[in-house]
Amino acid sequence: MEDALESGDGVFTTGLVLQELLQGFRGPKARDNIVDRFASLPLLIPDRADHIGAAEVRGACRRNGIQVGTIEVLLAQLCVRHGLVMLSTDQDFTLMAPHVGLTNWKP
Repeated sequence: MEDALESGDGVFTTGLVLQELLQGFRGPKARDNIVDRFASLPLLIPDRADHIGAAEVRGACRRNGIQVGTIEVLLAQLCVRHGLVMLSTDQDFTLMAPHVGLTNWKP
């Protein structure tokens, strides 16, 4: 994953990812470290169309027997809409990809 981050391509995140990371760590040092590291990444902010598209992504997944969470489908929708490659180790994105036009990063 470090190779992807060091490649020079644009790397984006969302408030959802930042929030999930902050909720998983304890203590002010860990919090400050995460906030500092993510401060330089531009945030993608979902709009109404993204939420509608995310519902369609979830429907496509469900029709193909794949159960995924609300946040995952919204993140996938943002990547598809903006033509971005998903950088994640979460296997849900691998399962979703062929059904929703998502491209996952591969080392």
